[in-house]
Amino acid sequence: MTGDKSKFLSISFKQEGHVTYGDNNKGRILRRGSIGDKDILVIHDVLYVEGLKHNLLSISQLRDKGYQVMFKSNTYEICLPNTKEVMLVGKRVNNVYPRYLFTMFNWMSSIQAR
Repeated sequence: MTGDKSKFLSISFKQEGHVTYGDNNKGRILRRGSIGDKDILVIHDVLYVEGLKHNLLSISQLRDKGYQVMFKSNTYEICLPNTKEVMLVGKRVNNVYPRYLFTMFNWMSSIQAR
């Protein structure tokens, strides 16, 4: 989910539904689309949510699509389906495992260029 429409490669109108945040407030789902870098990795079925201030990546949805997700005490890895090639590595910061989408795609571009 994201609240930044500029992150989408493609986007379509979705006029119904909402998401509920941890504090029980709700955000209206306005659109659905794909984000990423078309030459490296595209994540489909990403929701554009009104007023969302942070990008959220659902681990359970990645698992449902075949990605392998491994958490260690201070790091995590996300591997591609089929090949199990590591596509993303992140570090724990305090009690959160953050990853910023633009950082992720820039990092992946540099790996692919090697």
